[in-house]
Amino acid sequence: MDYQSLNYNFRLVGVKGRGAYENFHKEVPLLAKQLWSRANEIQSHLGIEIALFEPKTDIQHLEGNYYVGLMVNDAFNKVPKGMELIELNQQYVTNRGKISNLNSLHFELLKWSKEQGYTRNLKSYIVETYHPMEGREEEVRIFLPIEENHR
Repeated sequence: MDYQSLNYNFRLVGVKGRGAYENFHKEVPLLAKQLWSRANEIQSHLGIEIALFEPKTDIQHLEGNYYVGLMVNDAFNKVPKGMELIELNQQYVTNRGKISNLNSLHFELLKWSKEQGYTRNLKSYIVETYHPMEGREEEVRIFLPIEENHR
């Protein structure tokens, strides 16, 4: 695995969803399909799909917000109706792999970040970017927000 810590700036236009964490695996792809059907309304998008997830803070935290969007460049300025422009600038730990390994990618990244002494930032969104691969399975890159004051 290629783990790393970095500061990253995301700029996206997306639509908001809310639901039970246990249903995210069904709800998020449905919202993504709706978003892609309106992609032509998002000028200056980069063709990179992105999702933001409210971190689950404890076992009683059953529902959360999420966004599905497209990354946009700095020239973007007109937000389509029902969408939001979101900018995040945060310190993250990250890794990348096949979309079919999503759960284990999250688990391994959490494990690695803990071993490195990083503290999760539970007030910032978890970010996933999706990358179609020619002739191969789609890849996902995971960005887990961490606190700035590492060791």
